[in-house]
Amino acid sequence: MILLTILFCILLLVLLVSWLKVTPFVAFLIVSITAGLLLGIPLDKVTASVQKGLGDTLSSITIIICLGAMLGKLVAESGAAQKIAEVLVNAFGVKYIQWALLIVGFIIGIPLFYNTGFVLVVPLIFSVTYKYKLPAVYIGLPMLAALSVTHGFLPPHPSPTALVAIFHANMGTTLFYGLLLAIPAVILAGPVFALALKKIPSNPLDTFIAKEIPSDKLPGATNSFLTALLPVILIMATTVYLNLDTSKGQAHRLIAFIGDAPIVMLISLIIATFTLGVRQGKTLKHLGGIYGDAAKDISLILLIIAGSGAFKQVLTDSGITQTITMLFKSMNVQPLFLGWLIAAIIRISLGSATVAGLTAAGIISSMVTHDHSINPNLMVLAIGAGSLAFSHVNDGGFWLFKEYFNLSIKDTIKSWSVMETIVSVVGLGGVLVLNLIV
Repeated sequence: MILLTILFCILLLVLLVSWLKVTPFVAFLIVSITAGLLLGIPLDKVTASVQKGLGDTLSSITIIICLGAMLGKLVAESGAAQKIAEVLVNAFGVKYIQWALLIVGFIIGIPLFYNTGFVLVVPLIFSVTYKYKLPAVYIGLPMLAALSVTHGFLPPHPSPTALVAIFHANMGTTLFYGLLLAIPAVILAGPVFALALKKIPSNPLDTFIAKEIPSDKLPGATNSFLTALLPVILIMATTVYLNLDTSKGQAHRLIAFIGDAPIVMLISLIIATFTLGVRQGKTLKHLGGIYGDAAKDISLILLIIAGSGAFKQVLTDSGITQTITMLFKSMNVQPLFLGWLIAAIIRISLGSATVAGLTAAGIISSMVTHDHSINPNLMVLAIGAGSLAFSHVNDGGFWLFKEYFNLSIKDTIKSWSVMETIVSVVGLGGVLVLNLIV
């Protein structure tokens, strides 16, 4: 009966979002309240449970996601992303231009949210394909695979960041494991898979040719690379130090403070404000406008994450989490695979990777809480990988790719949908391998 109730709630969420076109935040609220009532939470406590879930979820991730959005917007607006692309394309040459674009996509995909990154890199892809007369899908898909991987696997992107909070995982460790998984996923879903796509006809619209910033107005290469990668550098460096230093002294506590994800993002944004803003002649008022736009861009994503937190809290407060854990254990299914599978099913049904990952986390989080043999960092990545599976006609990313590259639906499925699925499956395989090692 419990599983049927959860299944009903998931189906209700799918119908509300995909059929009735209800905004995901409102859909999550409706589903959370419905679940609370069906699972026996008293009427006077259902709203309190929803509010607690909203507050607890946002309290742990809002700083990270908002500051990450501001940093990403500045990287794009300042021309740092264009400079990174310019340097790498010149370094790799035409023969290895795919690999150059892949690295560009990966680097700028770390601070940029997916839709922003897509709109930013696609004109670059088209400029290259027009200039060198190369097949657009063959050249562009590796770069977009890199964007997809960073979106699904790596903090400070919204879904991985929220999953880290839900499972009480370690941000630095998750980022390190995510980078390990990202390399084979990007290579196999990018340059290797793209070899089969050379003959897909694509005639991108002239509208999407890049409007480049003049070279003399761009920030320097070192400045661009270091600023874009600073959050990763700080998180990885502090994580390594804390693992090596077991003294727990003053220095240890200071590094732990600096390495805390919200502090990392604040430091990164302050430095970027100077290196990519003030130093490039931008006023603080202009930078404030950029940051304000970034906050607007991320507001709906924050609401979706908050709604998923309400759903998770209702499941917890209903007292069924231990029952769910025992039921899943009795299935004798590898927990990491189960997390991936639930996320993949919701993703295929619903389209949204963020909603799929967070909904799956709400269902399966009790397993990680009560079974200490499950590595929470790997569960974050397993669910993140599942949330990328088989993007198709119910996903906005599918239509972005189709329309920008001017493809048929059939060719979009053959290229984009398969690429996303390869990323998802390779991610799962990497998680299961890591589970045998760590």
